[in-house]
Amino acid sequence: MTRKPTYGSRKIRIFLLSGAAMALALAGALWLGGLSNTQSTGAPSVNDTEGVLVAGNPQGSRSADKPAALPSAPNLPPATQEELNAVYDIVIRGGRVVNPETGLDREGLNVAVKGGTIALVTDREVKGRRTIDAKGLVVAPGFIDNLSYDPNPLGVWNKIADGVTGNIAMHGGTSSPEKWYSYYTRIKTPLHFGASFFYTQARNQFSISRYDPATPVQSELLVEQAEKALNDGALGISFSLEYVPGIGPSEILPLMRLAYEYNVPVYFHARYSDMEEPGTNIEAIQELIDYAKQTGASVHVDHINSTGGTFSMKQSLAMLEEARAKGLDLTACTYPYDYWGTYLNSARFDEGWQQRFRIGYHDLQIAGTQERLTEPTFKAYQKQGKLAVAYAIPEQDIMDSLASPFVMIGSDAILEPGLNNHPRASGTFARTVGLYARDHAVISLIDAIGKMTLLPAQRLEKQAPALRKKGRIGPGMDADIVIFDYGKISDRSTVEKPELPSEGIRYVLIGGKVVLDGQGLHKNVRAGQPIRSEFVRYEGPGGLLTLERGTEAVSVPIVRFRGSEYVDSEVLKAFGYSLKWNAETKMLRVGEDRSRIHLGQMQLPEPQPHQLMLERGYKLKWEGGEADMLSIGSRSYAGLGTLESMGIRLTKNEEGWMVSVTE
Repeated sequence: MTRKPTYGSRKIRIFLLSGAAMALALAGALWLGGLSNTQSTGAPSVNDTEGVLVAGNPQGSRSADKPAALPSAPNLPPATQEELNAVYDIVIRGGRVVNPETGLDREGLNVAVKGGTIALVTDREVKGRRTIDAKGLVVAPGFIDNLSYDPNPLGVWNKIADGVTGNIAMHGGTSSPEKWYSYYTRIKTPLHFGASFFYTQARNQFSISRYDPATPVQSELLVEQAEKALNDGALGISFSLEYVPGIGPSEILPLMRLAYEYNVPVYFHARYSDMEEPGTNIEAIQELIDYAKQTGASVHVDHINSTGGTFSMKQSLAMLEEARAKGLDLTACTYPYDYWGTYLNSARFDEGWQQRFRIGYHDLQIAGTQERLTEPTFKAYQKQGKLAVAYAIPEQDIMDSLASPFVMIGSDAILEPGLNNHPRASGTFARTVGLYARDHAVISLIDAIGKMTLLPAQRLEKQAPALRKKGRIGPGMDADIVIFDYGKISDRSTVEKPELPSEGIRYVLIGGKVVLDGQGLHKNVRAGQPIRSEFVRYEGPGGLLTLERGTEAVSVPIVRFRGSEYVDSEVLKAFGYSLKWNAETKMLRVGEDRSRIHLGQMQLPEPQPHQLMLERGYKLKWEGGEADMLSIGSRSYAGLGTLESMGIRLTKNEEGWMVSVTE
């Protein structure tokens, strides 16, 4: 069975200023690989008087259009007198504000909230209808748990009490995002929520044994379902290879290629969790690196402290670091506990588990009880599918994983009815800050916050624009905020009582609404919003960029993306620039090339209808600056504002823009 292409091809259109037709061959595509993401260059705007882009301003706006900004302390955005005189919905006053994106970590700052947005961060006085006294407290972005499960109505409140404002089910998830998002929107989930396409769940529709591979026909159908799921909002694709060992490369690689095509990450519970032959952590990590290398897709290693890194953490991290240095997009997460937990009837407890995990029956404890296991009770509870915790993780592995710059925090749990849970369901985030940042000083406070906010947002924000305004404290960001006492924040949940909420967290705001304060949880506040993948496709040119040189003239299509305008980066060759791509740095370097091409030789194809327009984190680098680029197929596109920043003066005309190309 052959998978039909989703979108068809069409003839390339070339736009000429004159009416004469000119046959042009398709230029050799500039091959671009890699997946890390940053914000796109903004669209140029027009000076209404002159109709040109304003020199020295990439956005093309005039400074005279804005009120004069008053000076602020270093690392703070400036504020106008009008902003300082405004009355805001909420003002968080006098706190230690931490923004991992900018490196801001200062006491005595005020955060003003209007609606669901942070309007101002300042060291000056501002007024609010409600004032929160944060003196002596830390004000941070709301924590994002990117390795959670479905936001059930019980567990979400323990998440909020742990400072979590975004619950993203990337370990697990759903095979039907359309129904999943609809359900959690309908029940008014109190925190933000999103999910992956969960391959195991989708695979189960065929009743395939966990030890058997899918057939080629089944695999084809699953790829089609995954593509639909992504277009329905799934944030990525997730695999659990240790739990379903029958899943092999023939099933994984087609989905990895799909993930690359759609610019979304693939989350892996790796295949092995130990260092006993056959099947070691090293083999498990190498398998994932190889998938990334073969497809170009982003890979995230789930809970590396318990799978893929236990007993081999330094070596496993070094392998990932080396692959990252070669341009592969690899990340991982960890949780701050030296014991893992899972169901006793899972493949993880197949024969030989004692040797693999270097533990015995007594190292297992039934969640929610004080009971340690014996051989007879193990066999009885295994038949019942009970969840047990296993005291099997060296603490040094936790510290090593936390210290790695590309490892973030993920709980791998959410409290469910019956309380048959690991305590990380209630305490992961407070424990990270209280135990490993404050008490053990394994990481700094700002790094701990970054691992719980900025890094998970950046991991998923390539195709989920909602996350670009989360994980940060700054003007224009969503008002998802946690305020805590750094001296007192700690986890209280235990194996025996996994439902105990964390302490030291004073306030939690979600979408600008206070969900937790001194009076406790406000369960009538339901501010959660869905976090979905969103895809922009090419639907025709957004105008023309006309290049003129003497009697020569040629027009190339302008591409519009999220309010910005772009042109094929190869247009720079008309201005005497050379272009050189570096696959490891994802950088297109601009140099000088005196042999300018004739405009008639410009061979810049229009994208195909419905082709995906993606922000893969590609950069354009020239002497004096750099900017983000757009990716469409195998070609890169530079923002018109970027051209202006390079000194290329654009003038508005009826068809779009024009520029004079001098000899």
